Amino acid sequence: MKRYINTLFIGLGVLLASTSCDDEFLNKTDPTVLVSDNFYQTETQLIQAVNGVYGQLRPWHLNQWQYTEFISDNTTLHFNPGNRGNGPSLEALEFWQYNPATSNITNLYNSTYGIMVNVNTSLSKLPESNASDAIKNRSEGELKMIRAYLYFHLVQHFGDVIVITEPVSSPAEAFEYNRTPVEAVYQQILSDLNDAVALLPPSYGSDDIGRVTKGAALSLLGKVHLTRKNYAEAINALTQVTSLGYALLQDYEAIFDPQNKNHQESIWDIQYQGDNQFGVGSNFIYTFAPRESVGAVIDFPGQDGGGWNTPTNEIIALYEEGDLRKEVSLKEGYTSLDGSYIAVPYINKFHHPHSIRGITNDNWPVIRYADVLLMLAEAINEVEGPTGTALGYLNEIRDRAGLEPVNGLGKDAFREVLLNERRIELAFENHRWFDLKRTKTESELVNLLNAYGLRERANPTTSREGIPFSNNDFIFEAHEILFPIPQDQMRINSSLVQNPGY
Repeated sequence: MKRYINTLFIGLGVLLASTSCDDEFLNKTDPTVLVSDNFYQTETQLIQAVNGVYGQLRPWHLNQWQYTEFISDNTTLHFNPGNRGNGPSLEALEFWQYNPATSNITNLYNSTYGIMVNVNTSLSKLPESNASDAIKNRSEGELKMIRAYLYFHLVQHFGDVIVITEPVSSPAEAFEYNRTPVEAVYQQILSDLNDAVALLPPSYGSDDIGRVTKGAALSLLGKVHLTRKNYAEAINALTQVTSLGYALLQDYEAIFDPQNKNHQESIWDIQYQGDNQFGVGSNFIYTFAPRESVGAVIDFPGQDGGGWNTPTNEIIALYEEGDLRKEVSLKEGYTSLDGSYIAVPYINKFHHPHSIRGITNDNWPVIRYADVLLMLAEAINEVEGPTGTALGYLNEIRDRAGLEPVNGLGKDAFREVLLNERRIELAFENHRWFDLKRTKTESELVNLLNAYGLRERANPTTSREGIPFSNNDFIFEAHEILFPIPQDQMRINSSLVQNPGY
């Protein structure tokens, strides 16, 4: 089946034309080079440009676990005493010792704005394209949905951020930008999402499966309203999603099976394609499997995992007896090739057979229908308490997991049960950090994480082989709820103001 992800990715940049010479001939653009001035003309080119943005989301999503699961109480690391090279980068996120020089935060900031360059350039070129109105409208909706999604991540991670909605024509112009207050960032997000809802179709034909839809835009719109505690607006957006034909799959394991992609529960997945070397595959299990597992987990001779994003003792203990999701979501250890059991847990959701070492076929679920139902139950509870409708949505999720329904809860108890259900249902799918930020006050979040840190220090999920924690490991301070603006950005733009505490 033809898929849009196979389209060649074209890097589109801004051409800064030279003005130092009066000779018109010397100022002509090379017709063999693709730049913004000679691209976007035809419908095919416009579709390629939008596909290029989707292409940038693939490598971006390979790393999002660091900032959404690893930083939380859901996952930790398979400690490597022999290689301390990731201490200032990945481990800084896990142990809450990040600062403006932390390279992984710099990578997050730069890569997100890197995608934005192509989003804004493509949007600016839409009017001059010869594409049909249908493709222009669809493309505008896709690009605005993606831009809203990126800004939602930026504002959650950094607070006030630079908002750019037009191409930057010169380096000097870039230095004129300053951070936009959070409220204005959210207004831009809402504007883009409302436009996307109006422009996007509810579904696509087989050649375009994987593109964002009206359902994806409504789901994200509901999540944004829920984050801002605009519960009535969240209910309105999320209720519309329930009428678009989505449904829970009966089998939880089938949600993540690469042979069952883009199913009825999938609202938006990042599309990866394995079994080829075109550069469009995923590699999540190679990152998540235990290190020194030498082919016992990943079925290639001698293959180790990275040992990152390891499920914590805490989340493992939270699964209720008989929860069918546990074996799908994680393994508490593995049997080595010599037959011994190694008690190092790992994420199992993205562990499936594949034919080429290092290249897997697993999609990444950004939004699925279970998330929508749980958000809707949460919003209803905040407005009306745990109504029969809210309980019904929650119990649909529990029923699939093989668990008894919950009933007779007050508003506060329902809120806690629901958050725990989200933690288990959506485990390791990059929701935990934003859920904590949304549902906890600053002091509650600080206390929760520090209590978790004390437990992890006292009983580490994986052995540290005699190496003690440093004095500041797992000590969380309120200012760390936001990431620092990277120091290289502070150097090149002197008008930027750093987040407090850094």
